[in-house]
Amino acid sequence: MKRIAATLLLALLGIIAVQAQNFPSEIWHDGTVYLNDGEIHKGKVKYNLDNNVVQLQDNSVHTYSSSSISRFELFDEFYGGIRTFYSLPYDVNNNDYAVPVFFELLTEGEDITLLCREFIAADNRNMGMYNMYMSPMYGSQMMNSSKLDFDFYFLTDGKIVKYSEKKKDLLGYMQDREDEVKLYMRKNRLDPDQRGDLLRITAYYNQLKNE
Repeated sequence: MKRIAATLLLALLGIIAVQAQNFPSEIWHDGTVYLNDGEIHKGKVKYNLDNNVVQLQDNSVHTYSSSSISRFELFDEFYGGIRTFYSLPYDVNNNDYAVPVFFELLTEGEDITLLCREFIAADNRNMGMYNMYMSPMYGSQMMNSSKLDFDFYFLTDGKIVKYSEKKKDLLGYMQDREDEVKLYMRKNRLDPDQRGDLLRITAYYNQLKNE
């Protein structure tokens, strides 16, 4: 019984730790906001991609929408580097009407530019054991933990297209160098749906195009 109790305690602490974590969009970062009128403001930056707004904290807190900003940059300790977000016209509802939307720039090329938008999603992994002990007999079920996830987009031929995260569709964008890209992915064990791997694949394709 003591061993089971210890296991459950560790599991509970693990859930609490995950739920208590702060995601990049939930904290203030050192950053810079570039307005459409040419003004540049530095301070603490916090962003909300769901609502396409950015807050800037200097002497007070200012809120800017994607329609008034050309881009913003921040130093993200979560990733350990500078991240840049651009406000770009995008047809969100597929109704032939584009509105300014924030996209993070991952890697840029003459033929293909890789963009992304992050979001916080429910993470149901490893919840089976916890849910077993949180049945109606033992009490209410625990809330699921959360994880940071991404939607990816390609900017090509002047149009932003959402990427399906399927290998065949990725290679369709790179069909003129498909054999080389496939070999690069296989040698380096890269996945077409992982942020870091997709960045490397796209950067490699753009490198091939520049040779």
